[in-house]
Amino acid sequence: MANYILFGGTFDPVHNGHIRIATAASLKLNADVIFIPARSPRWKTPLTSAEHRTKMLKIAMKGTACGSSISDFELKSTADINYSIDTIRYFVKKYPKDKFFFVIGADQVNNFPEWKEAEEISNLTTVVYVSRPNVKLNKQIISTYHMQDLSFLESGEVSSSAFRAMQTLDIPMGVLEYIEKNRLYFIGKLAKYLTEKRLNHSIEVANLALRIAKANKLEHPERYYFAGLLHDVGKTYPNNDEELLHFMKKCYPEYVKLPNFAYHQFMGAKIAHDDFLINDEIILDAIKNHCTGNKNMSDVAMVVYASDKIEPTRGFDSRWLISSCLKDYKQGFIDTLIDNKKYLLSHSKDITNELTDACFDMYLPKGDLK
Repeated sequence: MANYILFGGTFDPVHNGHIRIATAASLKLNADVIFIPARSPRWKTPLTSAEHRTKMLKIAMKGTACGSSISDFELKSTADINYSIDTIRYFVKKYPKDKFFFVIGADQVNNFPEWKEAEEISNLTTVVYVSRPNVKLNKQIISTYHMQDLSFLESGEVSSSAFRAMQTLDIPMGVLEYIEKNRLYFIGKLAKYLTEKRLNHSIEVANLALRIAKANKLEHPERYYFAGLLHDVGKTYPNNDEELLHFMKKCYPEYVKLPNFAYHQFMGAKIAHDDFLINDEIILDAIKNHCTGNKNMSDVAMVVYASDKIEPTRGFDSRWLISSCLKDYKQGFIDTLIDNKKYLLSHSKDITNELTDACFDMYLPKGDLK
């Protein structure tokens, strides 16, 4: 007799919380995990195709320590709604001699009596719930349906919706790469604002910023990724100089005298806030200063500024600067400032503006490159 864990969900996309739960359940219950992507669940509509969600699951499964597989039973279903009891009956009929566990979240425990044929679900499987510290559970329901606590509190505060809202990056890196390549979720949205070349640059900046943050063991690495990803979102919008100037006069009158090339960083912060719903001031500040720099740069702003200037597709050998940032992000930022100033001066670029001057005065060695 074999043991199986039925783990259903939209997986839109799969995240590390799913993988941590699956691994913990497999080890504790001595069972193989069957991931079951939903086609048409009652409670939500998937934003991504079944093909993409399944491919992301396959990528995520490569990093699991449990025996796992993917079932397309619900994806191939012709029913208007996929009910859990129908899926369970399918597997029980297919493997009548085996034992099944059915995993649900703690937030679903108290509503379980409302599920279609809830009693039959508990008769055919052992319902296993994943505890959450902030969810108060109805003990009577747990007893009535003979539920079992997985006793695993390390899945993390992560959800697919939080990832899609750019609030977490707690997903397998292979899945993130797939999302970038296939322009899914916020990457697809960003593509509406940027040219393909500029979008690829932004993805490169985001990934380099993430590498630097992780190498330096900086807190909240997701901030570095999302700030890097959105840093140029205002680059091509609006395409009317008069409208952009109007925006600056209205929202940032104190910076109207800056060179026009610097305006996009302020527009980018507005778009990130208004259209991508970014409320993290540290991310918005990094976007707002990525082009000119400024005094009192946050860690995120330093890393994004440097990443923007030295990402690998820039067309020059930036390996030593990348290495410097990976070793010590603050020194790498200073090295990038010095290198960028040398480049601009050697090409007769006008670098005189109040924000860049303040940045150089704050961070460069005194007397450097006057």
